[in-house]
Amino acid sequence: MQPATPPIESRGREFWRGVQAILPIFLGVFPFGMIYGVLARQAGLSAAASQAMSSIVFAGSSQFIAAQLVSQAVPGLVIVLTIAVVNLRHALYSASVAGFVQHLHMGWKLALSYLLTDEAYAVVITHYNRAGSSGNQHWFYLGAGLGLWTCWQVSTALGIFLGAVIPASWSLDFALPLTFIALVVPALKDRAGTAAALVGGVAAVLAFSLPYKLGIIAAALAGITAGLLVEGKQ
Repeated sequence: MQPATPPIESRGREFWRGVQAILPIFLGVFPFGMIYGVLARQAGLSAAASQAMSSIVFAGSSQFIAAQLVSQAVPGLVIVLTIAVVNLRHALYSASVAGFVQHLHMGWKLALSYLLTDEAYAVVITHYNRAGSSGNQHWFYLGAGLGLWTCWQVSTALGIFLGAVIPASWSLDFALPLTFIALVVPALKDRAGTAAALVGGVAAVLAFSLPYKLGIIAAALAGITAGLLVEGKQ
């Protein structure tokens, strides 16, 4: 006797379930979006460019790094390469969810890949592992991704507005390193991650004097290599 096939949720219901699942994460995302908007303006980016980066790139850590590099007049090619290295983890996210979305049309795959972020991935992969890829589960993905995207755009816009009215004498440069410390430290839960952070930090200090801020790329590659080596030995 064949097991009963689980009922297929309606598209709208799955979509709103995705939105509801991502809502608690807004409490952590909204402040970072505001901080990015303020820092982007203080880095010299126009309001339009600052908002466009949130709309097109849609990657918080990359946007923070880009704003810092722009403020230091780093060449565009170095900025692009640095962001590419930082975002390598998204390739792992993509591989993880590929089996659940491979049946979708290319348009769906492109849209969902654009919405793939750290927070959305955590919510979506949990849902997929529990519910599978049957029916309209991709609408859950769409709801979670669009919900987070909307939160990021609104918080960025508010930060941009604040960045335009905050006096330049109120230097907020300290907010960037504090933001990354707050993001990194809670994530150091295993030997590989800790090794990557330590090696990357030491390499960043040693390579600080390299021209065109190439020390950032060198430190990122060193950290990733150390993490992979330690993970391979476990």
